[in-house]
Amino acid sequence: MDKTLVIGSTGNLGREVVEGLMAAGVATRALARRQGVPDEGVERVLEGVEGVVGDLRDPAMLEAALTGVRSVFLVWPFLTTEHAPAVLDAIGRHARRVVYVSSSGVDRTVDRTAERQTDPIRQLHAGMEELIEKSGAEWTVLRADTFASNARGWAAQIRAGDVVRGPDPAATAVIDERDIAAVAVRALTEDGHGGATYVLTGPQVLSRAEQVRAIGDAVGRPLRFEAVPPDIARERMLADGRPPALVDALLAGAEARPASELITTTVEDITGAPARTFARWAADRVDVFR
Repeated sequence: MDKTLVIGSTGNLGREVVEGLMAAGVATRALARRQGVPDEGVERVLEGVEGVVGDLRDPAMLEAALTGVRSVFLVWPFLTTEHAPAVLDAIGRHARRVVYVSSSGVDRTVDRTAERQTDPIRQLHAGMEELIEKSGAEWTVLRADTFASNARGWAAQIRAGDVVRGPDPAATAVIDERDIAAVAVRALTEDGHGGATYVLTGPQVLSRAEQVRAIGDAVGRPLRFEAVPPDIARERMLADGRPPALVDALLAGAEARPASELITTTVEDITGAPARTFARWAADRVDVFR
């Protein structure tokens, strides 16, 4: 039976894609970077799913993972496209279809090959989109807005007190990762999505302060957001153990993000169900913050 390979299967989004594929009765193989490592190891893959170990920095390791695979779900975990051509070449030798998760902030009006995106992460996604479109595989790009699951990063602060401190980027239509996954499952398993670029958003444009208040409503106590300068935010993110290059890219993205009122109906158009609100996401994830 042809299988679908989920690259990024141990992440918040990847796990939802794996669950969706399994619920749809699709033979699924999940790629993890390591064994025996909390949150990264193949042991975190859901029971009943075939888990394999592979490293995108070593495309030769992907050959076994790709054998018998028809469709690939791809989340790119790096800040450059350095290893992407070799990975896409390996995918192209085995799979017919690839679904890539990009950013809704990629500017569709400029030449994506030029250094014209507003921040390094959007530039990365623009470059990946270009490589995927040239790969020869049937591709679908999911340009997703801010993931609701990013709010998990506030859990330690919320458990310790009533104030969440961090950078304060422009408000966006935050999207539940389950809705991204639902669209991804359709694109991976149905015909008719080849060559499509879907912009996926939640149903409301929300600031950080509004997200924090929604989590407070879910946990049953008032919470507030306090913006901090980028240099202080950088110190704290580094203290949390995040790599300096990632911290700099995230802060550059937060500072450069333009205000947006963009809300799309794409989730409902494709899945038949409206996009979930952030309040529902918070209510369903309340144990994360207690």
